[in-house]
Amino acid sequence: MIESALATIERETENLTLQEQLKLPESLVRQIRKKSSPVRKQLDWRELYGLGSGLWNGEDAQDYVNRLREER
Repeated sequence: MIESALATIERETENLTLQEQLKLPESLVRQIRKKSSPVRKQLDWRELYGLGSGLWNGEDAQDYVNRLREER
C-alpha cells in the first residue's frame, strides 16, 4: 500500500529531536500565513493628498470636530 505524504511526514517527525519537533509547527504556520495572506502594497501617503479637501466645507477644523461630537 502507498503511504500518504502526510503519513510519511508524521512518521519522519518521530526521528526529529524535541527541539526540531517544536520548530516544525512554527515553520508550518509561517508557510501557511505566507500563502494565505495577500501581498500588501506599500502605502504611499502621497496618494492620499487632497482626499479630504471638501470635508470641512470652508469651516474651521476645530468647529468641524466640535460639530461631529455634538451629533453623536
